[in-house]
Amino acid sequence: MIRNINDVVSFSNSRAEVETYPTPAEKLVKGSPMQNATTHFEADDKFFAGEWGAEAGCWKVTYTENEYFHILSGKSILRDSRGNEIALNAGDKVCVPAGFEGEWEVIEPTQKIFVIYEP
Repeated sequence: MIRNINDVVSFSNSRAEVETYPTPAEKLVKGSPMQNATTHFEADDKFFAGEWGAEAGCWKVTYTENEYFHILSGKSILRDSRGNEIALNAGDKVCVPAGFEGEWEVIEPTQKIFVIYEP
């Protein structure tokens, strides 16, 4: 299938809607942060790109997908199940492999651009 310029997705003029939702109670470690996500692009139910954000709080994460993200604003901590962690700040670009388990803690409200591949 040949694609053209009408198939190109620009986040800045995307018509995708923002979904706002509470962090599921069974994943909460502390707080009760609201999260938001806008999926601007999806292909074959395996590849997704968009924007995500959350308020301060901490929750358990289990990655079934491979994710690249670019932190736009805020401060967060990504912690593995052994307690090892990395700080995430505006400008950071990170890849998280499928199979990663741990916690995501938002210290200051955080926004990121994400690209996900679900094998």
